[in-house]
Amino acid sequence: MGAHSAIWQGYVDSSLMGSGQFDKAAIVSYDFSGVEASSPGFSISPQELQGLGSAFGDSTYAMQHGFTIGGEKFLAIKADDRSLYGKKGKEGAVVVRTASAILIGHHSEAIQTTNAAAAIEKVADYINGAGR
Repeated sequence: MGAHSAIWQGYVDSSLMGSGQFDKAAIVSYDFSGVEASSPGFSISPQELQGLGSAFGDSTYAMQHGFTIGGEKFLAIKADDRSLYGKKGKEGAVVVRTASAILIGHHSEAIQTTNAAAAIEKVADYINGAGR
């Protein structure tokens, strides 16, 4: 694991999982080519990464077809060039693009998507501000 991955792992552990909003989290490369860091047991396939890239490229497609993360399909409730929010029953996933990476958080039924989204958007703003 390189120094960069260790930094991203710190964000996953402290900022995302540490927020108490997520039961799974990951950070993927800006170009959706691979997973930089993740919480234990949270894997995102190359096909899912490609799908996320497409969703950011075409928000209409994302809203119509949703997106898949960790083998779970989510219905998109927000899609733009920065953020993708999805629901699967009461569970949810929030994906936010920063200047240097993509943040992904999955929340359980006990958490409100709005609270989870606020937490991850705050981390994204911090990363953008820190110029990582």
